[in-house]
Amino acid sequence: MALDIAIVGGTVIDGTGSAPKRADIGIKDGIIVEIGELSSEATETIDATGLVVSPGFIDLHTHYDAQAFWDSTLSPSPMHGVTTVIGGNCGFTIAPLTEQDGDYLMRMLARVEGMPLESLQEGVPWNWKTTAEYLDALDGTLLPNAAFLVGHSALRRVVMHDDATKREATQDEIGQMVSLLREGLQAGAMGFSSTWSTSHNDHTGVPVPSRHASREELIALCAEVRNHEGTTLEFIPAVGQFSDETFELMGDMSAAANRPLNWNLLQVYAQNWELVQHQLNGFHIAEKRGGQVLALTLPDTFRLRLNFRSGFILDILNGWDSLMALPPEEKLAMLRDPAGRKHMNLIAQETPLPTRSISNWGGYQLLQTFTDKWKPYEGRIIGDIAAELKVDPWDLLCDIVVDDNLNTVIANQDKGQDRETWERRVQVWRDHRAVVGASDAGAHLDMIDSYAFSTTMLARAVREHKLMPLEEAVYHLTERPARLYGLKNRGRIAHGWAADITVFNPDTVGPGPAEMRFDLPGGAGRVYGESIGVEHVIINGVQAVRNNVALASRPGTLLRSGRDTETVTAQ
Repeated sequence: MALDIAIVGGTVIDGTGSAPKRADIGIKDGIIVEIGELSSEATETIDATGLVVSPGFIDLHTHYDAQAFWDSTLSPSPMHGVTTVIGGNCGFTIAPLTEQDGDYLMRMLARVEGMPLESLQEGVPWNWKTTAEYLDALDGTLLPNAAFLVGHSALRRVVMHDDATKREATQDEIGQMVSLLREGLQAGAMGFSSTWSTSHNDHTGVPVPSRHASREELIALCAEVRNHEGTTLEFIPAVGQFSDETFELMGDMSAAANRPLNWNLLQVYAQNWELVQHQLNGFHIAEKRGGQVLALTLPDTFRLRLNFRSGFILDILNGWDSLMALPPEEKLAMLRDPAGRKHMNLIAQETPLPTRSISNWGGYQLLQTFTDKWKPYEGRIIGDIAAELKVDPWDLLCDIVVDDNLNTVIANQDKGQDRETWERRVQVWRDHRAVVGASDAGAHLDMIDSYAFSTTMLARAVREHKLMPLEEAVYHLTERPARLYGLKNRGRIAHGWAADITVFNPDTVGPGPAEMRFDLPGGAGRVYGESIGVEHVIINGVQAVRNNVALASRPGTLLRSGRDTETVTAQ
């Protein structure tokens, strides 16, 4: 039997946490058929001498639902060794769909997930109605494997239209939503997602549809998930420290579905360890109610590039949800007016702690400005600039933002690269109450670089700080998420399993520099970064990426629940 691909000379880390071993890999018809000494020749041979051969990485939390239509590579995730992505998170999907609700969903996505409106208008066909039609439209077109959840806000909008953001649903409307969810899960959607997070407001400044749902509505939808094999739950319940009632709600959701529920996002620093322990302990509150609730944690700092044009994250501040939804000219008028900017800052300072820290204007870094006047100050802390110029930090920021026509980019300082923080992060990864993920790739395209979570984890925790062995880190990126979502024959290098494989240099692997790249439909830009040290990415036995270059193949499987997943229960 001639092999399709032979990977020779490499060190195999199989994903289970077992010690690395020297072995060759033989691939035939998309499957790993030989591990060790190969018995036959191959059509193609990859020399992995000095390299690690591992399962492809799995990203449980992405928002590639729209990008999949204009970028079938789902970049830059595969460049960082990711071979499987899960989309449709936070309740923000673009299926099901009606003609009258498509424009709302498009504008909501542009607002809440930071996808440029012009790209959504020009790059997405918007020509399906059902979740089944949406999945079929993507089937066979993608470079990585991909699965998609059914989003609550889409269900609500299709059933209730404009009333979706005005009131609770009637029993009949809940029944219609359950029916639409059932149809989506029968078509192979991976599960159900929703949000109650106060950070999620639509383009009019109003809470997104799912935030208007009753507890009864959420439980009814979760109960339908129980009836479908290989499904799961994802939810964003709140911002900041969760109450016992929040954990009880998630426990009841999980118990109703009899499926694990992962919530987003647990950020870990040395300075917030007490909060981290509180959030993890919610697992036990949910467990007492028959549920299994896991924290989805990002293995890095969640660095944010904020701007006043989109206003995302800033709109969490007290009263700023409606302000950030204003047309650009009205925002500029308020920021120019001394009384207007004073009012904005006063109400922002009324925000409860710890969320109020978002309005610590002097603590931000001036990451990018667009006028000659302020260019010399790029990269500096706004408070330091203000002290030098003898002005108030808020007034200084307003002046810069006005001069930049709202395009100024500010960033929170990255205080999460100290060794103690990385030690705490490793503790959380090893905790059964958490799982690594939360890249948010495909969303907030002008704001975040967390698409590089996998290569960052390997570079910082393993190589630089030497806090865990490489095989353990690979386990957290492959086997652990695969088993949580019940992915059949993925997440491990084993005989008979899918040949999703990442080949990387352990001495150099890491994230490359992030930069703006204007390659989206309509000429819009995004933060983009390649990897360092990821040399080959193989998906279903086909070479897909070589040294950051996406090849012509599109071997990804559109993963469907039940067919490609097995049921993982909460109890």
